[in-house]
Amino acid sequence: MALPLTGSISNKWSRKKRHFPLLAVFFLVLLACSVIYIEFSIQQIHPSPDHVLHSQRQTSSFTYVKPNLPKGASDVLDGSSSCNSTRNYSGKKIRWVGTDAESNQRRSISQENSCDVFSGKWVFDNQSYPLYKESDCPYMSDQLACHKHGRSDLQYQHWRWQPHNCNLKRWDATEMWEKLRGKRLMFVGDSLNRGQWISMVCLLQSVIPANKRSMTPNAQLTIFRAEEYNATVEFLWAPLLVESNSDDPVNHRLSERIIRPDSVLKHSAQWEHADILVFNSYLWWRQGPVKLQWSGEENGACEELDGLGAMELAMGAWADWVASKVIPLKKHVFFVTMSPTHFWKGEWEAGSKGNCYKETRPIDREGHWGSGSDLATMRMVDKMVSGLGSKVTVINITQLSEYRKDGHPSIYRKFWETLSPQQLGNPASYSDCIHWCLPGVPDVWNELLFHFL
Repeated sequence: MALPLTGSISNKWSRKKRHFPLLAVFFLVLLACSVIYIEFSIQQIHPSPDHVLHSQRQTSSFTYVKPNLPKGASDVLDGSSSCNSTRNYSGKKIRWVGTDAESNQRRSISQENSCDVFSGKWVFDNQSYPLYKESDCPYMSDQLACHKHGRSDLQYQHWRWQPHNCNLKRWDATEMWEKLRGKRLMFVGDSLNRGQWISMVCLLQSVIPANKRSMTPNAQLTIFRAEEYNATVEFLWAPLLVESNSDDPVNHRLSERIIRPDSVLKHSAQWEHADILVFNSYLWWRQGPVKLQWSGEENGACEELDGLGAMELAMGAWADWVASKVIPLKKHVFFVTMSPTHFWKGEWEAGSKGNCYKETRPIDREGHWGSGSDLATMRMVDKMVSGLGSKVTVINITQLSEYRKDGHPSIYRKFWETLSPQQLGNPASYSDCIHWCLPGVPDVWNELLFHFL
């Protein structure tokens, strides 16, 4: 059964965009108790990374490798890791438990609930939204606190997602805590997933007395704890899902991206005991070629593959863990689809130049798709997750987020320091059109999660 992931795309996404943004924004948040420290960098997104080395994947034969090898390279990949030699991709593929299980049928969210909650429109609602105030959340990130950093229009906080033929379950923080009682909820992924985690903490923290809640910063794994519910809401930094040289939350601004495509052991050791897992992966694969250092390789030998192909390998290792370890009645696993970017104003306003800067309203053209979402990636994820049957529930945020060109921080954010007057005066170069203001779009992602728990 096909995912709702691609059901609404059809021909509207068939026109392939050949040029992606030249600038992409990556950042890093390090929490210390109630203070979130952010490191942010804008890096190039190559015009068409998924085709840079496409020919290297067109091999006539494949060697299948079982992930999570018990033997192999003993050295952990880190910021100092390098490739002593690099050759073309050899055609190795990940063989996971569900690779040949075509009979697996995944759970159809829309059918179970007689409504596709991912198909709808944004409705302005200044009575019920926002669900919390930016200034009332002590765990807010300066990267996402847009009003604090100069954004005067607050309409972006007041939009409610309305499915066409039904209603989302109304957010209730106390009910959510009851669902989490005695459990661990863990978000695993990149800075966009961290933004969803911060949103969840802000949505939940207000009903917990200050002396009954705590934030434990531990660099890669950060934990928010509510004593009376014996529950935690956690974030694990694992932007590429598998082991990589970018796993250090501080030292990851690297010119060469290296992954160990057959190993999720490093990360799964931290996430395997969580009761509810929310994964994402997308943006970091759009930076061009990725170096592959297989677990059995010696002397730092690497292969090179395009971003889409490398992501498919990483997703295979992740899927093997899910297929082998997840029992649906005991553990809930969610996969959040790609979060779109809005770098090119001409995509929603023909003939215009600029980006998300000064945008104040959602796109009102239903079915709109821009270059910030990639069809090839969505098809690959669709195929991968479909093989996992009911073990994974997809939260399809892509189309609904595509409409929200107004929801990004643009220049209303903070790095380690506030933007200089020169930077503020150059929104074409310094606008963050990747991440999302809070309160805002990620709150709706969490409403969807609440709806399906």
